[in-house]
Amino acid sequence: MPYGRGDRSGPERGRPTDTTGNRLRYAVGREDLRAVADTRRRLRDQLRQWGVPALADTAELLATEIVTNALQHTGGGAVLTATLSPGPARRLRVEVHDTADRRPPQRPQGGLRPSDEATSGRGLLLVEALADTWGVQARGAGKTVWFELGARAA
Repeated sequence: MPYGRGDRSGPERGRPTDTTGNRLRYAVGREDLRAVADTRRRLRDQLRQWGVPALADTAELLATEIVTNALQHTGGGAVLTATLSPGPARRLRVEVHDTADRRPPQRPQGGLRPSDEATSGRGLLLVEALADTWGVQARGAGKTVWFELGARAA
């Protein structure tokens, strides 16, 4: 369910909307940056329950970046969905859906990086560097920024 600019009826802070099988959905209210810590904690706990705790540090960092971007740059809420695919070649896919149609700026190959003094602009660089794959998809009212990590068997 999208939450638009000025919509105060969105989810309460960090309210889980669905946790079944190998899927976690977690809604974060409009501009609620304090809920980002709850999102990290829930994702880490879920990855432990799924038996892939080795993915937690990277998944938590990247999810934090894209959830924070959604909250800071869209003026609306966001919904995080994490899914672990079944089978021996399991993959973790984390998606963050927001209500803004604007796509994150694409950095050209070898393009400029933020200066050492900049206080922002590194989040998608981290996603690009640490995720096995990532992207942005238009979805109805808004977009979804996603990344995937391979879950190596222990």
